[in-house]
Amino acid sequence: MIAGKDHIRLLEAILFASSEPLSTAFLHERMGESADVGGLLMELQNIYEGRGVNLINIQGMWAFRTAIDLAEELNIDKIVHKKLSRAAMETLAIIAYHQPVTRAEIENIRGVATHRGTLDALMEMGWIKPGRRRESLGRPVTWVTTNGFLDHFSLESIIDLPGMDEMKASGLLDRRAAIETVAQDELFSSAGQSLEEGVEEEAEEEIIEERF
Repeated sequence: MIAGKDHIRLLEAILFASSEPLSTAFLHERMGESADVGGLLMELQNIYEGRGVNLINIQGMWAFRTAIDLAEELNIDKIVHKKLSRAAMETLAIIAYHQPVTRAEIENIRGVATHRGTLDALMEMGWIKPGRRRESLGRPVTWVTTNGFLDHFSLESIIDLPGMDEMKASGLLDRRAAIETVAQDELFSSAGQSLEEGVEEEAEEEIIEERF
């Protein structure tokens, strides 16, 4: 049987051990009728006032939480180098050369479905953004590159993207005549390879915040 003077210690232990905020009713049930839970909560809240951890009331639910003024001090910034997938690189190349282009058009050129996550990843990198909607059935969203894309790949404008002749000269496109009929598709695939090399040379850095 817990003595009256130990009730506050028990209350503190229950709240500390719980991963979720606890209701006053639950605490009454857990501690028994002899405990003045309301008064103990107020006392415990006063004890922790001004400390690194505070006892807070969230719509009738009680929990220990980090002091608000210390929140920023607990953030940890990490630099993470991310490499885009081949699908993302091909999609980026298609958008760069065909913009403004819809998702359906991207899929038609690639010959496979484009997952929403691929476009989301490119947006998170700051390289593409939604453009104007097409004045056609369903008014689909188009996609275009951003100034961030130009800056990352050291381009002054989209017209500075390598053309088919430059791709052939660099060996990224096959010079054989038999390939000419599919040269356009290879341009986008090779452009993706070229962009991928640019990413590998200078991997995009993303700041991730971890909060305790």
